[in-house]
Amino acid sequence: MPPLRNAGSDREAEGPDYAGEYRLQACLGAGGMGVVHLATSPSGLRLAVKVVHGQYAEDPEFRARFRQEVAAARRVSGAFTAPVVDADPDAVRPWMATLYVPGPTLSDQVKRNGPLSPAELRRLTAGLAEALRDIHRAGVVHRDLKPSNVLLTDTGPKVIDFGISRPVDSDLHTETGKLIGSPPFMAPEQFQRPREVGPAADVFALGSVLVHAATGHGPFDSESPYIVAYQVVHDEPDLTGVPADLAPLVARCLAKEPAERPTPGEIMTALLPPSYEAAAFIPAQRRSSPLPASEPRSPASWDADTPVRVPVDPPPRRRFPAVPSRPPRSSSSPGSAPSRPSPSAAGQSREGHPKAPVAEAFTGWQTPLQKDGDPVAPACGYAADALFCSGRGIGIARIAPATGHVVWSRPAALDDEPSAPTLLSGSLLGVASADHRLRVYGADGTPGWVTDAAERHAGVRPAGDTVLFTGGAGAVKAVDSATGKIRWSHGLRHHSTPRFGQYSPESGLLPVFENSASGTQTLVSALRPKSGEIAWQKRLDGDLVPVGTGADGVLVLRSVNLDSRTDAVVLYDPAKGTARRIPLPSLMDEPKLAVRGATVYLVTPTGRLTALDTAAPGGHVLWELETSASTLSVPVVGPGPRLYLSASDGRLLAVDTARGALLGQTGPRLRDGRLGYATSVPAPVVAGERVFGTAPDGSVFAVDAGDPGAW
Repeated sequence: MPPLRNAGSDREAEGPDYAGEYRLQACLGAGGMGVVHLATSPSGLRLAVKVVHGQYAEDPEFRARFRQEVAAARRVSGAFTAPVVDADPDAVRPWMATLYVPGPTLSDQVKRNGPLSPAELRRLTAGLAEALRDIHRAGVVHRDLKPSNVLLTDTGPKVIDFGISRPVDSDLHTETGKLIGSPPFMAPEQFQRPREVGPAADVFALGSVLVHAATGHGPFDSESPYIVAYQVVHDEPDLTGVPADLAPLVARCLAKEPAERPTPGEIMTALLPPSYEAAAFIPAQRRSSPLPASEPRSPASWDADTPVRVPVDPPPRRRFPAVPSRPPRSSSSPGSAPSRPSPSAAGQSREGHPKAPVAEAFTGWQTPLQKDGDPVAPACGYAADALFCSGRGIGIARIAPATGHVVWSRPAALDDEPSAPTLLSGSLLGVASADHRLRVYGADGTPGWVTDAAERHAGVRPAGDTVLFTGGAGAVKAVDSATGKIRWSHGLRHHSTPRFGQYSPESGLLPVFENSASGTQTLVSALRPKSGEIAWQKRLDGDLVPVGTGADGVLVLRSVNLDSRTDAVVLYDPAKGTARRIPLPSLMDEPKLAVRGATVYLVTPTGRLTALDTAAPGGHVLWELETSASTLSVPVVGPGPRLYLSASDGRLLAVDTARGALLGQTGPRLRDGRLGYATSVPAPVVAGERVFGTAPDGSVFAVDAGDPGAW
């Protein structure tokens, strides 16, 4: 597509019409490194597309930084950021498209309406701490947190702009190159020891951002970046105007030594409970003269000093049906009665006459499991006609599937994050803890065997009546799941750091794989768990991850390119010894996959669900569906043409796989009436005519699988 030529002589006088397949519409804002445009995807999603200035597109070092930004933004894409939809860092003009998030930046909000109120400030503090916690858990250090990189939305703050340095923002340079960050919001170590910058630098920046939000200026203020740098390293911060109840916490964030600063989790704990009772941010009323519609505001501004504006009419938000009210806190501990519809609602018609009884009718229920700590969605498994659930702050609990009553529960350490319970053998259940130790329980809650505390396993995988463990040296150990006794322990041929795929009960084989350092080949072995024998072994081209077993025992693998994006599905037929590669219609960022027969279902972090028919030689997309939900679970195939997914806000979705249509969804399940999002989303559990979901408010719920439209 030829560039759109505009009048003028500035560096953007010649701008593009398109970024990839996205037609660029209104200019949302501009900064030192590029321009942000409003665009619309083919499915109708409103996007904010960053397009790099031509002069920087020719700089290999800048391209490398931009590629790092795209990768970082994809890793942390979720509830606290603007999710990445697409990007091309290798285009003539590199670009990245994120979901358009209506709302002002903190910088613009303070500039227009003054400092935030105390309640808004506490809400901002809690929201940004929660955002940093998830960003750091993803292994990313932002390094440039500042008011212009914080969006204020009605669901809480969102952090944007990952990893781009701005040499035009400052003349300061380190000995190793250009300065990374914005001086008023940088930590001392960013000036003194730039190669040692870690998560604590983001906490320092958080302290500076909070001072700006509370007072309209930073803790270190000067027009000269050199003076600001000196103040950050040597002077005490100016906290005048910061509310007295927050000032000590902000001062800790601004400690000179990284080790003396609190972690994001500690900040969240220090704010409980008032911070979570504060009202969500609602932008102040516009002043009398509305902004022209031709100058909308950027949801991802590139530069703190660049004035940009908000659209007058933001896109409408979808509203979801209300959910049953949460039981009082006094009944929210394991063992309490679940919440259920009232007898009058369940047993009378609209005319007030009793309904005729329906045989084996199932009434949905919701049971709170978590009492204390950060909200977290439990993970569940179904075995021996019972539902078993576990999670941080929960331990493990057995729940009656028909009523939701907790039959028994076993607590765990508050900082433990056990896996979903898995049926091992007979009536035994296994739960892997955060340190990869395995704890075994009977169906009646009786504790069984547990792995040695001295053993630190890199992976744990139940496989039939055997449990396998990998260690740091690459050896694999197999134990009898009933007794915990070792069956065998040795290395696997040609493997040095093996990883486990998903066990196939049909074939009795466990895929074990290992990617080459170059990312060009993957060694895959089919292991017989009980004996330790290798049934077959194959070295396949590409950086692959096994995701399931399809029709006729064909192994399905996900192919990842050098930018960590999924580009194809690979089918390996061990009976024929042949591999077939099916390219995807577009690159996907870390999709989650499910396999049924010859169909592979892929769901992206932005909520796009694709059904891929692999029976044809080149593959065929059956349908694509935009679910309007972000951060979804692994899809779960149900009886008949059904697919079920859980969303990060507690919604459960049902999809008709024959038509690619949404059959129904539950409402979000919130804690104390506030929005809550899971950092990881456990998959729902399907058992007969019931579907069990979990929510970030710490609850488990059940719905009738036969009537998703009534959820």
